[in-house]
Amino acid sequence: MFSKKSSSSYSVDTLVGANSFFEGNIKLDGTIRIDGKTRGEVKAEGDVIIGEKATVWGNIYANNVIISGIVEGNITAKGQLRLTTSAKLTGDIKTNSLIADEGAIFHGNCAMMENSTRQEIPTKEKDK
Repeated sequence: MFSKKSSSSYSVDTLVGANSFFEGNIKLDGTIRIDGKTRGEVKAEGDVIIGEKATVWGNIYANNVIISGIVEGNITAKGQLRLTTSAKLTGDIKTNSLIADEGAIFHGNCAMMENSTRQEIPTKEKDK
């Protein structure tokens, strides 16, 4: 997970620049940083970083997601979803770990996924 790193310390494979508008679905194996405006679904095997001045209209599926800008869409993060102080998220989220900094805005529903590394606690009935 990336909680100890800042969003600028990641190796980024794809960048949507601050003065760009991209319309369409994005699918990639690596990490994407969006600083402009994007309309469409984003699916990344790596991480998705939404910059402070970015706006995304569409669902995001990724390993980890950091949001500092505006997102209108549902988020599925297999690892961690972080909403920074300037984040504004409208949509439902499904994640393994959620961090919301003070000042972040979130409107929607949240479902926490089970961590696949957690071990089941045995019950007395199962031990028999």
